[in-house]
Amino acid sequence: MRHGKGAAAAAVAGMLVLSACGGSGGDDSGSTAASGKPRIELVINGGLGDKSFFDSAYEGLKKAQKDLGYDLKVVELGSDRTKWEPGFEDAAAAGDYDILAAGTFDVTDYVGDLAPQYPDKKFWVFDSAVDYSGKNGTCSNKCENVYSVTFKQNEGGYLAGFLAEKLVAGKALKGAESLDKVGVMGGVKIPVIEDFVVGFKAGFKAAGGKDSDVLVQYVGGDKPFGDPAKGKEISTALYGQGAALVWPVAGLSGLGTFESAVTAQRYTFGVDSDQYQTLTDQAQKNTVVTSLLKNVGNALYKAAQDDRKDSLKYGAVATVGLAEDAVGYVNDAHFAQLVPEKVRTELQAAADRVKSGSVTVPSAF
Repeated sequence: MRHGKGAAAAAVAGMLVLSACGGSGGDDSGSTAASGKPRIELVINGGLGDKSFFDSAYEGLKKAQKDLGYDLKVVELGSDRTKWEPGFEDAAAAGDYDILAAGTFDVTDYVGDLAPQYPDKKFWVFDSAVDYSGKNGTCSNKCENVYSVTFKQNEGGYLAGFLAEKLVAGKALKGAESLDKVGVMGGVKIPVIEDFVVGFKAGFKAAGGKDSDVLVQYVGGDKPFGDPAKGKEISTALYGQGAALVWPVAGLSGLGTFESAVTAQRYTFGVDSDQYQTLTDQAQKNTVVTSLLKNVGNALYKAAQDDRKDSLKYGAVATVGLAEDAVGYVNDAHFAQLVPEKVRTELQAAADRVKSGSVTVPSAF
């Protein structure tokens, strides 16, 4: 990574997709500074429109803009990984922000390298954490100006697995009553995705299921979280192996699962956001039993609240889960139509056991 505030180059900046969302009419030139409002720059190593992870983050920061008086700018770097490093350098060097927010494991080294160069700025990392020890060549100032928040996605996975087994064992999924298997499609085999899978398998087993009835495949490739076509292909294979439902944990690639489910006349779970609400195709929406939420937006909104009160703890990691309402599931009228009352009650009881600590969900970390 290039160092120094002079690293930004016009040629690289031209590769960024920028959208300004300043509540006071701010733009990309830095004029939001005149508003006197704290300015957040959300830098996305990908793009909006995944209807799950990044969209959730964006919604949380838009709420902070509306309720708490922040100005917001979004920088979308796209799916080409070669543009991420210079893109982050340019975003940091621009200086028209007070807080730079970014998420996923892919960004920790970028933030860890940049934060010490801009000690007068604040950095937020969500769904991963920088290495505060400074031993890996980044965070030379121990990242004292970085706030990291991670999620207990294994707890959400546990509820997904528990529900999946109850549904297939109880023959509750109309049209798929003869099927005992379920599928999980991960983006790529890394700890944060494996945490979903480990939790899912634990919940499935706790509900009485067998490990062999959980089918797991990964998108992989150059765009594991940005390839809906491959996501559809893998989901079709999982349905072909007898899965009654598939849970995509793969960002934009997961959109292919909903297409596949319509063709196969099977079911899905959503992830991160309420995908019954975010999907626009009614046939795809109808495949969604519920969505297992990773409330990224809630966590960022809470960070914005605490930062306004000067109570946000920088230089440290916060880890949040079911007990903090940072993960959970959608329990609405659509869910009630598809899931028998007995199963809904059992699922809530399982969630309560995790919240209380009487059940400890295994983790990939």
